[in-house]
Amino acid sequence: MAQFTLSLLTAALALASAVQAQCGSGSPQATVTGSGNSFTATKGGSNVYSGSDYRAAIQAALDSISSGQRVAVMASGSIGANTITISSGKIFEGCGTINVGNKAGRGAIESTNTNDVQIPYLTMTGNPYFGLRFSGTKNLSLGKITMNLSGGLAIRFDRDLAANSNVNMDVINVTGAGSHAVETWNIDGLTINSVIAKDVGECGLLLQNTRNAHVKLVDGNNVAAGTGYATFRMANNNGQNANGDYKTNVYIDKVVSRGGGRGVFCVSQSGGVEIGNVDLANNGNNAILIENCYNVNIKSGKVNGGGEVRISARTEFPNTKDININLQVDGTTVRESPCADNSNWTLTGNGQRNIC
Repeated sequence: MAQFTLSLLTAALALASAVQAQCGSGSPQATVTGSGNSFTATKGGSNVYSGSDYRAAIQAALDSISSGQRVAVMASGSIGANTITISSGKIFEGCGTINVGNKAGRGAIESTNTNDVQIPYLTMTGNPYFGLRFSGTKNLSLGKITMNLSGGLAIRFDRDLAANSNVNMDVINVTGAGSHAVETWNIDGLTINSVIAKDVGECGLLLQNTRNAHVKLVDGNNVAAGTGYATFRMANNNGQNANGDYKTNVYIDKVVSRGGGRGVFCVSQSGGVEIGNVDLANNGNNAILIENCYNVNIKSGKVNGGGEVRISARTEFPNTKDININLQVDGTTVRESPCADNSNWTLTGNGQRNIC
């Protein structure tokens, strides 16, 4: 009987969890409602904004809550070339569609020098400079983020500002960005379930000076066409540990890339990475390029057509070193030039090989 009661309790908790998992569900402390040119922000039954300015309504709702409290933006509208700012501890749910403009050097939504900010849901359209912009964050959580853009860079962690720690992302789905879908700088501790990028001008996921990372999936369709960028790119000392070594600390479960530019690209003294599986086809540039990187392990996968698989190096950095690649390569070539230090290939398929 006790076991049956426990099962009922477990089922009830699961149902409650599923209900809570819907955007705006339960009892958010503040809400934004309305449409057209009439919006209302409400906190605890009292209006904190009423008027025609969608951005002002959202900001008023955010400013009205305390750390640990939640805002649900139920209304859709446009904020123009402006910025919404989220401070520490606040939970922001964008349940409507937030259309944004381009404010030079700024994010349409920003959180900087903050702790414990959560964005469980967001739907964004428009052409931002940055859709989401972060720096100096700790325990940042991004949930189901959908950005159907007509230009701009979707999610950006700044290069020259404070570093970030313990960043978590669930499903990031970006179409139409002119630049990158997700670009990171200066993160220690990053987990991502998936980055899904389609018709994106530069990278799907670009990791820079980021360590202790685990990404389950990077999936790119027509990403980085006509450029040197890639569906998945690591650059600028990505994966280099604090002590300077490249012991494995970046784990990518799977990279899928169709068309576009490069599939996988590691460059500029990056490494310390294990990629579990790749599925690359018809990339318009190198399917894989590893250039001046150290301790790169591609454990399995297939390359079908497109640009060559290559190990390379430039003279301004130490030579490429400690590379292990296990691949089926068909319909394109495999080339190593110049020779890496300690390269290990396990190759099948009909691809022509020129390796050391």
